Amino acid sequence: MELDGRKRIILKTIIQNYLETGEPVGSRTISKCSDLKLSSATIRNEMSDLEEMGYILQPHTSSGRIPSDKGYRLYVDELIKEKDQEVADMKEMMIQKTDRLEHMLKQVVKVLASNTNYATMITGPTYHQNRLKFIQLSKVSEQQLLAVIVTEGNLMKNQFIALEEPIDDERLLKLNLLLNTQLNGLTIGEINLDMIRTMKQQAGIHSSVVGSVVDAVAEAIQPDEEDRPVFTSGATNIFKYPELADSATASELINALEEKKELVEILKESGLDSEENPGTGIQVYIGNESPIQTLKDCSVVTASYDLGDGLKGTIGILGPKRMDYENVVDNLKTLKVQLDKVFGKSKDENGGNVSVTIDAILPSDSESEE
Repeated sequence: MELDGRKRIILKTIIQNYLETGEPVGSRTISKCSDLKLSSATIRNEMSDLEEMGYILQPHTSSGRIPSDKGYRLYVDELIKEKDQEVADMKEMMIQKTDRLEHMLKQVVKVLASNTNYATMITGPTYHQNRLKFIQLSKVSEQQLLAVIVTEGNLMKNQFIALEEPIDDERLLKLNLLLNTQLNGLTIGEINLDMIRTMKQQAGIHSSVVGSVVDAVAEAIQPDEEDRPVFTSGATNIFKYPELADSATASELINALEEKKELVEILKESGLDSEENPGTGIQVYIGNESPIQTLKDCSVVTASYDLGDGLKGTIGILGPKRMDYENVVDNLKTLKVQLDKVFGKSKDENGGNVSVTIDAILPSDSESEE
């Protein structure tokens, strides 16, 4: 007997409900939980066929059904095949999306440097309050697993996990089911010790794998400020201001803009609204107020931008203490509002694809230099 599309939907519904409740699943539950517009009698007939084929079991007379090992096997094989394809599609999509986003951010800092005559910087966005989408464990060797962790925004992280005990394919499939059933859709704050303890108990001798996966999930979900790309432009504008143009000061500033590691320190502190400008996300650091000693002779003005769904980044402008603060703040406010607006619209219309142009964000009357 062939396992057609309707039987596959019913089997999947039985397995998913049983994973959630631990109770046998009846025809009425299937009718409510699936999109099948079938009578209870028709569903019972399909369940009888599935039972005859060995995919489900009836533990007690007049009760619902539960999955058999054969049913679990089909479900997990198809799930992993589906997730493998999703991962491949996501990788291709994210490469294209990242390339377009980085090109746009590089253009933004060039135009901003041209409009203000100062040095400018912008971070690539990271996710805050991110949620886990799914986990896939694969065996690399007898001593090692590969965990592919996918979070909101289809961001992926790969983590190798050492095995203390050998693991067979059946146990690996059950671990995949356990982790995805318990963790999918959660933020790191929602993963508590009781949940971890329960999963470790269910994992038995492979409880250490659960601990390693939870650690990897926490790392993947938490925003990694250190790895954020920082794009800069207008470094040569520093030489337009005598107080910054002497060889020692200029060299330090140029190195800071080129190395970029120090810039992350000041940019990652700039994501919150300031007391002076509530609701704008704009911060002003004058001289020694800067957390970076290299910038003690400068002023730095930053603004956070929000692309929605917790995806945030920071824009910064660096210049002398006598900078034109009004012009700088106006430019940052304009850019912040336009980034929020244009990216929000772009995501709504294009399902998350970045396809906006720099002209739609911050027009400039002149070409900027590298």
